[in-house]
Amino acid sequence: MRGDLWIGRDCLARGLDLRAAAGRWTCLLGPSGVGKSTLGRLVAGLPGSARLGRADFASLRGQVAVMAQQDQLLPWASALQNVTLGARLRGAAPDVARARDVLDQVGLAGLHDRRPAALSGGQRQRVALARTLIEDRPVVVLDEPFSALDAGTRAAMQDLAAQMLSGRTVLLITHDPLEATRLAHSAWLLTADGSRPLHLPDMSPPRHVRDPAVLVAQAAIFEAMSCSSAA
Repeated sequence: MRGDLWIGRDCLARGLDLRAAAGRWTCLLGPSGVGKSTLGRLVAGLPGSARLGRADFASLRGQVAVMAQQDQLLPWASALQNVTLGARLRGAAPDVARARDVLDQVGLAGLHDRRPAALSGGQRQRVALARTLIEDRPVVVLDEPFSALDAGTRAAMQDLAAQMLSGRTVLLITHDPLEATRLAHSAWLLTADGSRPLHLPDMSPPRHVRDPAVLVAQAAIFEAMSCSSAA
């Protein structure tokens, strides 16, 4: 992914040059407003006025599952109906048994029939995560997928996502250095002046949160992000 990132006539970042390897988790970090979510939307082929140089993501059309920052649940539908929404929109028979199983795995057993208004913010986010995990797509864009979760639930959902999306090409957008250090095979810092790779421990994700190498890398990423925000 190379070029200047634009929304309409506004340039968000110049000279981006980064790569998301097939079958791996790639993480985007950086200050708010630099275009991380915009880049994710471009990869997903969502409508809008954004563009990245001469990059063309048309070949990914129909191949990408997306979890946006907002849960985007249908308020009149149950948790189960929201999880199976993708299949129903495509005119396919939803795999209700699998949807129930994934809801159970994200910790929502017994809540399948609740509507979004009867769920907490963290529970709603887990419904959105389940809806994304159940989609059989080779490319997945996750935009702040665990931001509404407490620390323990967040770690559990990170491990579940790493397991269920193993072998997929995942673009993870986050502001959390530890999340990037735990989950990513590669990580990039985006700023208005371009992009640069960030160092990650030489071990396969998901990495243990208490591993000394993880803590060192987390601190280094936090410092890089702090410097970019100050600049």
